[in-house]
Amino acid sequence: MSEKMIPILPCRTLRPVLDFYAALGFGTTFQQRSPNPYAVVQRGGIELHFFGMKQYDPAGSYSTCLVATEDVDGLHEEFRAGLKAAYGRVPVRGLPRIGPLKDMSYGVRQFLMTDPGGNCVRVVRRTGGSLHHRPAPEGAFARALHHASLLVDSKEDLAGAVRVIDRALGVEDEEPTRVQLLQLLVLRADVAGRLGDEETAASALARASGIRLVAEERGPARDALVRLEELRAAARP
Repeated sequence: MSEKMIPILPCRTLRPVLDFYAALGFGTTFQQRSPNPYAVVQRGGIELHFFGMKQYDPAGSYSTCLVATEDVDGLHEEFRAGLKAAYGRVPVRGLPRIGPLKDMSYGVRQFLMTDPGGNCVRVVRRTGGSLHHRPAPEGAFARALHHASLLVDSKEDLAGAVRVIDRALGVEDEEPTRVQLLQLLVLRADVAGRLGDEETAASALARASGIRLVAEERGPARDALVRLEELRAAARP
């Protein structure tokens, strides 16, 4: 079969988008300015097309596409390195940005990145046979992490995630494990930063940085620890 489906994504202007994807290792294989702005970028088997719209608002974009890969960890590392080289830092908020690696409850390990045009590219590796959501786990804190992650990374409902996390962190008759507390605080700092709540972001980062994990806890906390360092780096002047 010779069929191939390629997304065509909007942006206000092409140049910032092409520069962003160049930092990720994509080459521009086609570009035109008239009769309408249009460009194509490609990296291996990933091909994306873009068209320009002067009246387009990237901040209000809902456009998205999915990239399936067998090496989501490797791509995340390469993309982060490329963006740091191009921008002087790993952009974790605003436009453009790249999100953390996470094992999701619907059978994928993924990260999200959003380009200067507001297009969200979801990069995933299948980890389970079914894409249906698994039931929420037992325990108040595991359940809070489950729901908050879905609100942030599937629905982009940041306000909803704040309510879930703050409710969990306010529980008085039960304590999370150190790993759970770290994960909750890192996610809270991440969301606060994206909402422009710098005071809460700084407070959550400080609390998370003060948690001391033993060796056997660092494996389960790996993704949160990586994100903690990214957020701390982004917060430095």
